[in-house]
Formats: sequence, C-alpha cells, structure tokens
Amino acid sequence: MSDRKYRQPGYMDRGEEKPKQTPERPARKDNTFGPRPLQMAGTRTVSRCAQCGTVLNALTEAGQCPKCGFELHSCKQCTHFDPGSRFECTEPIAERIARKDARNNCTFYALRVMVEKETSASALRVDDARKAFENLFKK
Repeated sequence: MSDRKYRQPGYMDRGEEKPKQTPERPARKDNTFGPRPLQMAGTRTVSRCAQCGTVLNALTEAGQCPKCGFELHSCKQCTHFDPGSRFECTEPIAERIARKDARNNCTFYALRVMVEKETSASALRVDDARKAFENLFKK
C-alpha cells in the first residue's frame, strides 16, 4: 500500500489492520526566553514638496521649494488639504480657493508632515553590485 498515492481503502487492500500513525510533534525549543524582538525599521518625520518630492528642512519657512520653486504656503502643501471634502479642505473655510498650487493667505495653513520609514543613506548602486559579482570570481 506504500506505493499508492492516496491512503484511501480500496479493492487492492488485503484487509489487514495497520496501526494508526500519530502525527509527529515538532521538537520543543528550550532556549526561547519570551517573545521575539521586533525588527521594525526606524521612522522619521519629514516634510516633502508636493510638486517635486524634495525633503524640506523642519525650519523651512513657508516660502518656495529650494529645488523647483513651488509655493509652500499653498493648499497642496497643507495638512488639511483633502480633494474629497467640501471646498477641498477639512477645515471650515468660508469660500473655495480656486488655485490649489498658488500662494494663499489661509489662516488654517499647516505644513504637511509625514512619517517615513528610515532607510540606509547609501543606496546600492548598479556599479556596487557589479563589483561584488566580479569579486566572487577573482583569483
């Protein structure tokens, strides 16, 4: 019966009883001391330009983006900007601001701050990968 794919009883059985097999339990680990530590990446709070994505300094005033010149005191850069809400703002403003990318004098303005996962500063370049591959086969 060991050469059969499935262990279903059928016409090929001779009728003898086989002892039931108990499932094997995994070996117990005695060296576990409490819960596993979390391997979470670090986080950082940053502000990014809504136009080009450049990281802005925390002390950046509401002027223009240093890279692309986008107005930072605009609806697109605000924390309360929401295209799905009334007047595209979560705050109770009196009238709709037409241009969301132009500078305005909204009293509810707050620079949008995001929490991002902290990654390594030195990203792996193609040249580094190629050098590592070539080093494998050096004599």
